[in-house]
Amino acid sequence: MTTLQTRVAAPAAPPPAVRARDLLTGEWIKLSSIRSTYLIMLVTVVTALGLSSMNAAVNTSMATGRPETDPLLPTFIGLPYAALAAGLLGILAFGSEHGTGLIRTTFAAVPRRRAVLAAKATVIGAVCLAVGEALAFSSFFLVQAILSRHHHGVSLSHPGVPGAVLAEGTILCICALLGTGLGAIIRHTAGSVAALFGVLALPAVLLTVPAPWRDRIGRFTLPFAADQVVVQHPNPSLFTPAVSMLILLAWPAAVLTAAAVLITRRDT
Repeated sequence: MTTLQTRVAAPAAPPPAVRARDLLTGEWIKLSSIRSTYLIMLVTVVTALGLSSMNAAVNTSMATGRPETDPLLPTFIGLPYAALAAGLLGILAFGSEHGTGLIRTTFAAVPRRRAVLAAKATVIGAVCLAVGEALAFSSFFLVQAILSRHHHGVSLSHPGVPGAVLAEGTILCICALLGTGLGAIIRHTAGSVAALFGVLALPAVLLTVPAPWRDRIGRFTLPFAADQVVVQHPNPSLFTPAVSMLILLAWPAAVLTAAAVLITRRDT
């Protein structure tokens, strides 16, 4: 007697594009559903526009009578401080889930941990890039409106200005991706914030180092490279603006690469 065996076909796995879309959608829901995201964005906007406009007003006041040597410096003076807030947003992408233990649920739902890292970095990077570019252009028009009253402004059509504004708009994205990588590596919010602060703020110690070592070392840091890509008169002792932009991109790329290696070698 022949036994008939019924084979039940396993459901076909969704195509990679669908899986990627669902993963990105899930990360977007996480990011947009928590109150801290909007609070951080508010702090970012207020810090960037507030400090930049205040600096422009002070430098064109009757008390000083002299603006900054470079007309673009007052425009972007607030963005480096706002970048700290953007970096915190990236840190919380992993730090908050590790703190609550929800990271186990995330990795159980999506066993491919590098895909989770890529999705978080993509969503946060895209949001911060859009906000950063909007802030860069808003700061430019706001500050130049203040400076133009004292005949110190520069127009957007001036050579090199559009590229400088666009480059400065990427700073928030770069710091957010850096924070995402640090959050994945350190897995602790406070420790990740300390590491981010060290990367962004400690290079200021190089200002006390005598030349030429100050510039030789400083040109590899984020603050020095960020200044070099936006000023109208680049420092000849540092890398060119194009190379400095590559330095800016190399920092989050290196940290995210390290995070991609470590994230698959841990239990959580």
